[in-house]
Amino acid sequence: MFAMDRARLETLAYTALRVVTGFMFFFHGSQKLLGFPGGKVAPESFSQMWIGGIIELVCGALIALGLLTRAAAFLASGMMAVAYMQFHWKGHFGADFLPIVNKGELAVVYCFVFFFFMCAGAGGLSVDSQLGK
Repeated sequence: MFAMDRARLETLAYTALRVVTGFMFFFHGSQKLLGFPGGKVAPESFSQMWIGGIIELVCGALIALGLLTRAAAFLASGMMAVAYMQFHWKGHFGADFLPIVNKGELAVVYCFVFFFFMCAGAGGLSVDSQLGK
């Protein structure tokens, strides 16, 4: 009985992690591209910031829904690895390599959570799992 309860709890917890993380990523893109919530519509079309906003918006929504999760998570994970390397870590080894020092914690966490989603898939409570039935 406990094993069934634990498995169900794990499914719900994984789904909550995927949905919340996806929506948080979606809102980063929404801020960049739509100015909502609390952002400014700034990036020039086809600029690096604009492309990043598109990836955040689309991949965030797909991950939250659990649709094409592995592909969306792969793209989002790679984007966050690039974001860390380009905007936080400046290529020097030493204290500034550490995310706590260079303010890159969120990029690193997103990168590895999305990498986990890519490996694990969407989970049982997702559009992907419903399409597979």
